Parts: sequence; C-alpha cells; structure tokens
Amino acid sequence: MSGEVFSGKIDASNPDKAIQIADRIWWVGHMLPGDPFQCHVYLIENGDQSVLIDPGSKITFQNTLSKIEDIIPFDHIRYFICQHQDPDITAALPLIDEMVSREDAVIISHWRVIALLKHYGLKLKFMCVEGLGWKLDLGGRELEFTLTPYLHFAGAFCTFDYQSKTLFSSDLFGGFTEKWQLVAEDESYFEAIRPFHEHYMPSREILYHGLTRLEKYPAKMIAPQHGSIIPEKLIPFMFTQLKDIDCGLYLLTHTSTNVLKLSKLNHLLHNFMEAMVSYTDFREIAAECLMQVGQVIPAINLEFYALDNNSSCLLFSSKSMFQPIEIVIPKEFSGLIGSGFKEWLEIYGNHVAYSCNVPLGGGDPVCRLTIPLLDPNTKIIQSIAVFYLSSQDEPEDEVIETLRRVSALLNIAVERELVQRSLKQERQKFYEQSIRDPLTTLYTRLYMRELVQRLLGLNDRDPKATVGLISLDIDNFKLVNDTFGHQAGDKVICEVSWIILQETRESDVQVRLGGEEFAIFIVSQPLEKIKVIAERIRNAVANMSFKGSMANHKFSLSAGVIVRQKGEDLNGALQRADVLLYQAKHQGRNRVCSELEE
Repeated sequence: MSGEVFSGKIDASNPDKAIQIADRIWWVGHMLPGDPFQCHVYLIENGDQSVLIDPGSKITFQNTLSKIEDIIPFDHIRYFICQHQDPDITAALPLIDEMVSREDAVIISHWRVIALLKHYGLKLKFMCVEGLGWKLDLGGRELEFTLTPYLHFAGAFCTFDYQSKTLFSSDLFGGFTEKWQLVAEDESYFEAIRPFHEHYMPSREILYHGLTRLEKYPAKMIAPQHGSIIPEKLIPFMFTQLKDIDCGLYLLTHTSTNVLKLSKLNHLLHNFMEAMVSYTDFREIAAECLMQVGQVIPAINLEFYALDNNSSCLLFSSKSMFQPIEIVIPKEFSGLIGSGFKEWLEIYGNHVAYSCNVPLGGGDPVCRLTIPLLDPNTKIIQSIAVFYLSSQDEPEDEVIETLRRVSALLNIAVERELVQRSLKQERQKFYEQSIRDPLTTLYTRLYMRELVQRLLGLNDRDPKATVGLISLDIDNFKLVNDTFGHQAGDKVICEVSWIILQETRESDVQVRLGGEEFAIFIVSQPLEKIKVIAERIRNAVANMSFKGSMANHKFSLSAGVIVRQKGEDLNGALQRADVLLYQAKHQGRNRVCSELEE
C-alpha cells in the first residue's frame, strides 16, 4: 500500500484496513464496536521520517500496528506526536517503547503533557513543541503546531500539515457517533459535535479563543481524535456553529454522567435566554418557557402568582394564555410573596419545592414544582412560579438546578410584565386627571417625569429594556406665529403631534414639553431604529401642507436622538438629547443628529 496514489476520494467502507484520507496520510485507528467515543490514529507516510499522531491505547494498538505495517515498516516512524496525554491516545506508548529500535525516535508533545507522560517510565526521548519553535521539518514537508490551551487540557495543541492542508485537531471538532462514520456527510453531523464540546470544553470564551487560532490555516480537511473527519465543504459551517455553543455542561450537575441529558438541559437554558432577548411580550416568554421545560420534564401547565401595586394577587396561567386574573391568593402562598428567601426555606427546605397529589381544575391530582422568583439583590420573593407535571417521578437534581437558573430569567419577565401593567394602570389614572396636553393629546411634562422614571428603573435592572429618546423642535416656529397668528401656530403644533403619534407605537411615551418642543421615549429599540423613526417624523413634517394663508409655507423640524446610559437620570438624558438637537439646528435645521454621528 506504500506509495499508493490518492484518488481524492476517501473509501471508508472497510475499517479493518488502513484508509487513505489524503496524499500519504492514513487513518490507522481501530473501530471499537458500540463505542460512541471512537478514537482515531493517523499516520503521515514520509519514508524513514514518518509520523504517528496520537498512537492510541493498549486495546487498539495491535490493530493499529497491523495497519501501519501494511503501509510502511514500523521502524520508519521517527516521530510520535501526542497532542495531549489521555490514555485513549497515549496508553500504547509503553508497547511502542519496547518496539522502537532507532535511537533518533522521539515523542513530541507540549511540556505540560511531557511532565505527565514521563511517568510511563519510557526509554524514548521527549521533544517539546516549544523547543521546536512550534514547527517540525520532515525534510521538505513541514508540520506546524498550534497551542489550544484548556481544550480540553492546559497543554493541548493541534497539528497542521501544509502539504496536504490537513488539520489534526486533537479533541476539537470531535463528536459522539452512534455508528461508524469516518467522514461527516453533511451539516447534521454538528449534532454529534455539539454535546461532545458542551461537556468536554470548559467555556465558550476558551473555545472561541482556540477556534480563532485554528481559522488561520487553509485547511481542506479536519482530522479529529474522535468522531468523524470533516471535509473541506463543511469546515466553515462547523467553525461558525462551534463558536456559538455553550460549554461547561458539568456545571449543571454534581452526579450525572449523562452528557446527552445535560446537553438537553443546556439547550433549555440557551433557548430560553434567546426567547428573553427575542420576545418583549410576557405571554410569548411564558409560553416559550413552558414549551422548553416540557422538553425535559412532563410539564402540562405553568402558573405565576404575583402582587400588583394595589397588593391584589394576580394569576398568570397557561390555561388563560397568561392573561392576568385577579384572585384571592392561595393559602399556601399567603405571606410568602414579599417575604425573604429565608422564610421560604423554613417552609420548603429547598429552592424548588416538589409536591404530589395536588388538585388541578377538578381533574386527577398531579404533581407540581413551586419556584420562588427572587429579586437578585434583596432576595425578596417577588412572585411564585408553579409547574404542574403529569408524572409522579420527582425530577433529578440537574433538572432542579436548571429550573433554578431559569427562575432568575422568569423573575425579570414577571417583573417587566408587572411594570408594564402598572404603566398601563398609571396611564389610565393620570389620563382621568387630564395628564394629556389638551391641545395635542400628547403627555405633559409632569406626567413624563412620573412615567419615564419607571422605565429608567426597569432599564437599570434589565439592560435589555433600553430607553431611547428623541428630542424634537419645530424650526423657525416664532415666524409662523408672527406671520400667520397663534391660531395657525396651534394648528401646526397639532399636525406635528398627529405625525408623532402615527410614527410611534402605543407603548412609546410621546410628550409635549412646551410650545413647539417635543420628546419621545422609545423602549427596547437600538439607536439605529430610533433614528429611523425620527427621520420618518422629520420627513413627514417636511411634507406638511395647509390651505389658506399657509398654503405655500414650508415646515421642518430638527431632532436629537440618544439611548439612555445606565444610571443616567431623566434630566441628564434630556440634556444630552438637547445638545444633539441644537447641533442639528446649527447645521442648517431640518435634520436629525444622533450619537451614531459622534
């Protein structure tokens, strides 16, 4: 088989034989039946300067040796590269140590790996990749080593062969495979990679760091230690997907070794966090939570109990599409909402309370999980979430820990809904007290201070609930009053106010500050979108037309656009927006200036 010309296509149909995967590069591992953690050994055929990458374990080495000797004599191997020290890739070293007869044979690895491998008591010499300058010259064929620290070992590294453009990626890009598949066929293979990395790699940041180091190589193939070889067409996709996964699955558990189950719980956390970012409506967030939790436990109903500003108990239930209903607070929760977590522990003894034989709507008794939703700073119970289950089986510790983490997000969602509900009630209350400007129906400056202060408080607790501000002023408005009279001026102000209401949402806060000055507070929108809204208003004002004496008069306005900074008070935000408004005036009027241009 030595010197066999590579056809360009990998034939992996017979794993009992060596398989050529690139020009003079061979897979010489051994397929262990029923093992989802297949380990691969690779041979770089290079005459008497050949290289064996990650030699393997004692239980596979005889098969590996047989494959090697079908290609080259074993003593043609000079270099034994160990990309980390785990026994599934290095336990064969004592067997190799007994076989090697050439004096120039060496084991190449990182110094931290060598510090462990020396305990095999080998005769073979060690050579550090650091001492080689991270490169190995095979006599016209160069290998380059790249440190990928903590993936999964402090001294882990990868090897790149410039001649074949093959990246031997160590544990990176490895996967769990239910059946033998030497080469990944399509993007679906990522679902084998995902749980492997989620449990094996310590964090997303460390994984991202290692991946960016490897992206510099013009790889046409990735050959990992485990799972399947990744062909060139799938490499960009796999890099992109791996950069976005969560790692460190074992932070969810003290006992479980079920990686797939932990991966599922991790997906629950990830998907729910995505829902918190994507959805602003509480009903959508709560429904998504029930669906996601239902993937790991048999949750059939979800309820929230909370107190509004009037101390009335509100029930949000999946049975009523999470629309709030005023009820009498259940006896078992009486006195808990508004109390400290200590009181909860005295009653239930755990963060998540589990109980069975609970009646649900007159049907058969069910089990339930009750979770206090705590203020993260004060540890005061702000509301209570209850999951009803169709099974009598108590959830495992890992599920309980996941729900505890979800509860922090649920608390924000419920609090945000209560604030929104309170805002609606406050709007109605102040509306009845003539809180709207009688000429324009926009909010008054006085009401603005009451309402916006709540938005700023929510923004301080939840950075995603941003508060944007548009400060507007009708250009040369004094000329309108002086030329056409105050009655015409009022007509212009009313038309501009109508445009503002048309171009903004009901949930936004539109204010007439006085005279021809306006302010609009916009929640949960980025600066770019807020500026687009301001431009729409400016454009609409520029196209205003009136009959009679003002028929030929052209109107315009200037605006300043900002997003409120964390901790900034209302006056500070208004002043920053006014600076940009005056900048628009000085630049010629009829324009919008925002922080984007600064």
